[in-house]
Amino acid sequence: MDVDRPASTLSGVRYGALVRHSDARGSFRELWRASAYPPDGLPADLTGLPGARFVQANLSTSAPGVLRGLHYHRRQLDRWIVASGRALVALVDVRPVVAGTGAAVVETRELRADDTVEIPAGVAHGFLALEALELIYLVTGEFDASDELGFAWDDPAVGVPWPTLVPGPSDGRPILSDRDRSNPSLAELVASLRG
Repeated sequence: MDVDRPASTLSGVRYGALVRHSDARGSFRELWRASAYPPDGLPADLTGLPGARFVQANLSTSAPGVLRGLHYHRRQLDRWIVASGRALVALVDVRPVVAGTGAAVVETRELRADDTVEIPAGVAHGFLALEALELIYLVTGEFDASDELGFAWDDPAVGVPWPTLVPGPSDGRPILSDRDRSNPSLAELVASLRG
């Protein structure tokens, strides 16, 4: 089970940490337990879909300096578990922007091995690997390209406070996928969703 961490300022985001049981043989960590969630599925305000359940688990490995994001789902909750390493996690609540009621709200936090975070639908997310990183994530939706959205990791209108120089690459710039390098601004993404 998770140990609570300081609360998030973003609605629906929940930080925690796994309990690690260790001895001379190694260690054991419980990653997820169905009874920790409502029996009739996750709340619709977190996932966008009533009765959603975790349906897929993934393992991501990243070298120091890899930046993934900012990714955005309208119908999926993510539960991230840091298996090893450290990451600077950036969450951007874009629900007010999409609804036309306010500005995006940014929250960053460093997560280490055994730390967890649950990210509801409507909260964009990304991370910078501060050292070699293994990240497990459970999701409430199987891969669906129509819900794999994103916006520029360095959008100045959003203002995520990424480090000026990142660990790993000799030039101090983050290592990005082609997708993350070419994502639109948040304003362009929202306009495409409304169009």
